[in-house]
Amino acid sequence: MKKAIVYTTAAALLTGAVACNKKAEMHQNPFLTAYDTPYEIPPFDKITYDDYMPALEAGIAENKAEIDSIVANPATPDFENTILALDNSGQTLTKVVMVFGALNESNSSDEMVAIAEKFFPAYSEFSDEMTMNDALFERIKYVYDRRDSLAPETDSRRLVEEYYKNFTRNGALLDAEKKEELKKVNTELTNLYLQFNKNLLNATNAFAIVVDNPERLSGLPQSSIDQAAAEAKERKLGESKWVFTLHAPSRLPLLQFADDRDLRREMYEGYTNLAFGGEYDNTGVINKILAARARKAELLGFENFGEYCTDKVMAKNVANAENLLKQIWYPAVNRVKEEVAEMQALADAENAGIKIEPQDYYYYAEKVRKQKYDLDESKVREYFALDSVRNGIFNMAERLYGVKFTEMKDAPRYYDEVTVYDVTDAATGEHVAVFMTDYFPRASKRQGAWMSEFKGSWMNPDSTWSRPVIYNVGNFSRPTADAPALLTLDEVETMFHEFGHGLHGMLARARYRGQAGTNVDRDFVELPSQIHEHWALEPELLRSYARHYRTGEVIPDSLIERLQAASTHNQGFTTAELVGAALLDLQYGKLNPEGDIDIAEFEKRVADELGMPAELTYRYRSPYFKHVFGSDEYASGYYTYLWAEVLDSDGFELFKEKGIFDPETARKFKENVLEKGGSEDPMTLYVNFRGHEPSVDALLRNRGLKPVANVNLKSHSGK
Repeated sequence: MKKAIVYTTAAALLTGAVACNKKAEMHQNPFLTAYDTPYEIPPFDKITYDDYMPALEAGIAENKAEIDSIVANPATPDFENTILALDNSGQTLTKVVMVFGALNESNSSDEMVAIAEKFFPAYSEFSDEMTMNDALFERIKYVYDRRDSLAPETDSRRLVEEYYKNFTRNGALLDAEKKEELKKVNTELTNLYLQFNKNLLNATNAFAIVVDNPERLSGLPQSSIDQAAAEAKERKLGESKWVFTLHAPSRLPLLQFADDRDLRREMYEGYTNLAFGGEYDNTGVINKILAARARKAELLGFENFGEYCTDKVMAKNVANAENLLKQIWYPAVNRVKEEVAEMQALADAENAGIKIEPQDYYYYAEKVRKQKYDLDESKVREYFALDSVRNGIFNMAERLYGVKFTEMKDAPRYYDEVTVYDVTDAATGEHVAVFMTDYFPRASKRQGAWMSEFKGSWMNPDSTWSRPVIYNVGNFSRPTADAPALLTLDEVETMFHEFGHGLHGMLARARYRGQAGTNVDRDFVELPSQIHEHWALEPELLRSYARHYRTGEVIPDSLIERLQAASTHNQGFTTAELVGAALLDLQYGKLNPEGDIDIAEFEKRVADELGMPAELTYRYRSPYFKHVFGSDEYASGYYTYLWAEVLDSDGFELFKEKGIFDPETARKFKENVLEKGGSEDPMTLYVNFRGHEPSVDALLRNRGLKPVANVNLKSHSGK
């Protein structure tokens, strides 16, 4: 009876939407029926802009009916009729949210932006309504208080605990007045995140450097010049014009190779001042976010927003996160001093007549690498065509975990550059997952690289499995008229990184939806991604995939040796800019501001107190720090990349000891980490794999850094 009511409601909503569009004869909203596609891949070609809001509304109505059914159940609350029923609810809602969220990030448009301004606030409002439902929470609490008897299995008990904690962290224990205030704060934050992301995308697309003098292109690899010419052509600027943008495949080669120092300065300042003032200024948005977050933390009984964020993860509090970062920061700064001295000596030897400044770091670091290790990045890239690297990651996955990837040429896709794969068990042919890749930049896609899912995995009541649909998105160097997409070493590592996240989703075997795949503590989620980066430059795997794009020549051993020797080159810079950003994020989390703060001044104060070298800045400055201000996802949590690196560096040392494709070590990692998701305590899972808890020493060894005594980090009261 409940399903009949839900589908009637959905049909009524759909009828209204279709009536508004006479051209949409008999159009059926794809979200409101089962997907008639292979492995339940979303039927992207059938989805219209007009489908999203009706599907969201129908999904919310369905989920409300399911929650009402749970609450009205006369039976005594138990795991199955309360926790499991809640975990299995909201399937239509999940479908539409997954698709809209993905396409809003990777294939946006003016229409998507307009829909998002209604979509996300409505979804946030419903989420608040659900987590502040007193009757529902009473049932959850009843089970939670009796979890040892009602949910004796480890994963079941942990699911109960997670739901209880999520509800309390979202205001379940507040009185009615404070619940209403929290709802308003959450809605405000949702709208502010939308504005931050909208400003960032617009500011990124608005910036361009147009070069009309070919002499200014000196030093740049031909692939970068060709991409810049293609961009100029796309913009209809005519012949003998080259356009460079802030997208990484355009920005980074310019900073790394351009001999024209003024050109490097223009790009560096354009990037580090992104969304700092002007039409798309994000500083005012950040201040509003900080104020709203402080109020949210206060309502929920936390000292500040940082404590609220770290309470739910492995770190447990800000102090523990800072302690880890300080053990890494000072060794990194010491290495930066050595790196700058090397670069300055080289510049002096060339009679450059300059003092190394931030816009020079990439450029002279590359010169030092070439001099010390005889490595020319533009030549190295010729062995890393994107298709070859993709073959490498698939080879790695098959050798470690026994899965094969077969392209599904006729599968639905949301953009013509997306490639879809059927992932199967290499031994049995059993379907494991669907995997999609979307690797090239475009104006409709935000910067960066990420992994997510269109469908998760879970165990059905009959013990069969519903398998996931996983995707990777990147912004890698595009092919040119004369060459395929040739990746930088950083892009190669990023590709392996995101594929590691993908494996976490694809190989999931947790029974419950809320625990499968990447549904883990934020500071554990980066372990599968980062540990797989280590394979990228391992000689045994390199020889299987790194081939010259023109000749097909396997990467020579001499080049592999030089890559290995240079593996810790520039790690002072790489580490310091990352740790600096993570510490800046935590300082923001400590704030309880009484008014607006000067964002640039706050950044400077934190940098000064850290002793940040003048030759670098934070990896992300605040107005384009999407991890922290584009959502709550990594707020007071950017440190998690380094927290997870402590785990991955220590974990990979076991692979190095046993053999990087040792079947038993791979089995232990697969069964204890990749398959388990969030079904057990993350440190327990790690110890089950590794045999002991990790220390920071392995990370320092991996980055070639030397430990130093800790120095206390000052913190801001925000007053």
